[in-house]
Amino acid sequence: MTNENATPRGKLTLRVIALDRDTNSLGDIYAGWLVSQMDLAANSMAAQVAQGRTATVSIQRVDFISPVRVGSEVSCYTELAGIGNSSIKIEVQVWTRDVLTETPRKVSEGLFVFVAVDQAGRIRKVPEEADSNSQ
Repeated sequence: MTNENATPRGKLTLRVIALDRDTNSLGDIYAGWLVSQMDLAANSMAAQVAQGRTATVSIQRVDFISPVRVGSEVSCYTELAGIGNSSIKIEVQVWTRDVLTETPRKVSEGLFVFVAVDQAGRIRKVPEEADSNSQ
């Protein structure tokens, strides 16, 4: 699904190390942990676009391409996929760098949808200038 010359698309938004506590008995990272990291990265970009608070309303797609091993450096790259009246779509790619091989590889990708909310948690409009400021 990924060729060896591929490179990440988007902005590096989050980088973490996969730890033992996040793995199954075989040393592979739990999918839920990886989705959580993707949501954190996507929310970071969505909040910048919305110029304030956002909430996840949908994960439209998550594809798991390859397992993530404990100790791998996990990097989430985000890219704006669309802006609606109050919604923001963020594409997320996850790449790892194995500590032994130093070779980067794409391990997951997904599409997350957020809604801009005010301080009381009510849906609000995304600012008009969001399109030009988020690139």
